[in-house]
Amino acid sequence: MDAPARARIIVVGNEKGGSGKSTTAMHILTGLLLEGGRVAAIDLDAKQRTLTRYLENRKAFIEKNGLRLPMPEHVVVAESDRPVRSEAAAEEAERLAAAMADLSARHDFVLLDCPGSDTNLSRHGHSYADLLITPVNDSFIDVDLLATVDPETLKVVKPSRYAVMVWEQRKQRFARDRQSVDWVVIRNRLSHLDARNKRNVGHVLQSLEKRIGFRFLPGLSERVIFRELFLSGLTLMDLDRTGSINMAQAAARQEVRSLLVGLGLFTDD
Repeated sequence: MDAPARARIIVVGNEKGGSGKSTTAMHILTGLLLEGGRVAAIDLDAKQRTLTRYLENRKAFIEKNGLRLPMPEHVVVAESDRPVRSEAAAEEAERLAAAMADLSARHDFVLLDCPGSDTNLSRHGHSYADLLITPVNDSFIDVDLLATVDPETLKVVKPSRYAVMVWEQRKQRFARDRQSVDWVVIRNRLSHLDARNKRNVGHVLQSLEKRIGFRFLPGLSERVIFRELFLSGLTLMDLDRTGSINMAQAAARQEVRSLLVGLGLFTDD
């Protein structure tokens, strides 16, 4: 008898808020669900709970409007309140491992949305990734998350703390099950205008790709609709199922689909 297929683990994380992390996560979840995948979501940020709130809004909108839209199975893994740090870390690791074992056995994909800060749970979450997605804004403030850059030459001086943490968790992953991690940095809130800063950020990210071991893709452009959709819990992938869709929304949806193709989650057909 063949062994059951293992769920693909997608981790969306960085250590900075405001990069569109949960919006990206929600569009990935919905895209996979609409393609017929069995999908689960784990929110590792029990304090802010942005992904959880997004999913709660979605459930309420579906029920209010009598819609048939897919929902992922969803759990929140909270931080331990044990006062001894080592005991808290052990309890958090056990909680996440239990959730992963349960959900992985019943789904094709499990997506973890990490907090925008360096926490023990976030580190553990990163160590499970098959695909690690790190959204960054098109700004050197966000690039600093990955590396220290010389302001005069734009040369990379050294990897930053987050990049070092990812490297450590990739080693943990390989030691645990000999699996590698596909790390993808995506540039969110891209302006449609060509600008010197935009070109410089792209140049630095290209120079970082091989040095710290990721590939980078265009992410989600700066569009008001991404902020508006949160209240209804919808994504661009849902709009033609809930009503008409205009040309700007269709273009934005194609942008999301192109991202999913680039991530290897959709086929280009």
